[in-house]
Amino acid sequence: MNKSDIIEFFDRQAVHWDDDMVRNDTIINTILDNAKVCAGKDVLDVACGTGILIPDYLARNVKTVTAIDISPEMVKIARKKFDRENVHILCGDVETASFDHKFDCIVVYNAFPHFPDPEKLINMLVSHLKPGGTLTIAHGMSRAKIDIHHSGSASKVSVGLMSEEELAAIFESRLQVTVKISNDEMYQVVGYLEK
Repeated sequence: MNKSDIIEFFDRQAVHWDDDMVRNDTIINTILDNAKVCAGKDVLDVACGTGILIPDYLARNVKTVTAIDISPEMVKIARKKFDRENVHILCGDVETASFDHKFDCIVVYNAFPHFPDPEKLINMLVSHLKPGGTLTIAHGMSRAKIDIHHSGSASKVSVGLMSEEELAAIFESRLQVTVKISNDEMYQVVGYLEK
């Protein structure tokens, strides 16, 4: 998987991204509850796209949202939608980005299969967590549906979604796993960085 292909793919998708988005608010709220996203937290939204979850973070009265995406077109749309002092939207590669502070909650939502080296990603993200913080990787649909969804036009820019057990095993080298779900509606693994 080539990062320039990923950028090109998502730049092409950006203009229709919000129109094509299917949301299930109950599942999103469950994911964010499990991730401990709540008032006063500093959140890092990885591969934020057009900012699909930013209204959900703001509704929970988080302190700040830092959102990052590798696609300039996705970022351009997100920045138009969220011109707020406590929302910072960055265009860049999260795997090489540096941040001026650490985060209470790091969320990778509906994006994990677009990262070809899960261990590298997770280790890098853990380095940006505050002690007591959480890292969550989640999808608002089942693992089987994600793999089917990515088997079409996105097959060049995604890999199969590993089982929640495999992902939890990677988390366990750095984090305490607190949530492990894979069912017909959602997929999520949450890890906690001990203080």
